[in-house]
Amino acid sequence: MHIIIDGYNLIRQSDALRRYERLSLEAGRNALARSVSHYKKQKGHKVTVVFDGWQGGPVEEERDKLSGIDIIYSRKGEKADEVIKRMVQDRAEEVVVVTSDRDIADFVSRRGGTAISSQEFDGLMGRAKTAVTGQGGHNEERSGKEDDATTGRAKKKGPSRRLSRRKKSAMDRIRKL
Repeated sequence: MHIIIDGYNLIRQSDALRRYERLSLEAGRNALARSVSHYKKQKGHKVTVVFDGWQGGPVEEERDKLSGIDIIYSRKGEKADEVIKRMVQDRAEEVVVVTSDRDIADFVSRRGGTAISSQEFDGLMGRAKTAVTGQGGHNEERSGKEDDATTGRAKKKGPSRRLSRRKKSAMDRIRKL
């Protein structure tokens, strides 16, 4: 599975990463790279982070590799959105795109990929980090929610609604994250 991340979108949607970006853009990018590298080490997925370079970026698209993560800076005059769309179109494997941009998410869905919101992926990275470090802050919250979901609710009667193949495959990809 290949995870493509809209870099600045994820940084600006995450409370933890936004603090670093306030110091400088480079600090925000480095913090994102560290967080994603921890996630990649645990899960083993191929990860590419795409950053905008369209306002003050290089004349040509630049590629870098940091802690096993591919990083792409779009060329001047091109947004990261366009690079992500091009990568999704040229894909040869399962793709999950991390963005809160509705235009990109719709494009990915139409091309048979899966889009996940930046906030949701930030939560996945946080859970992966706590699983590695053994800190149990999220476990207490989760156990309370499970108790609420299992008590006092009657099962629905009648035929269940089936998901489409596209939605089933999208759910399978998200489960793999």
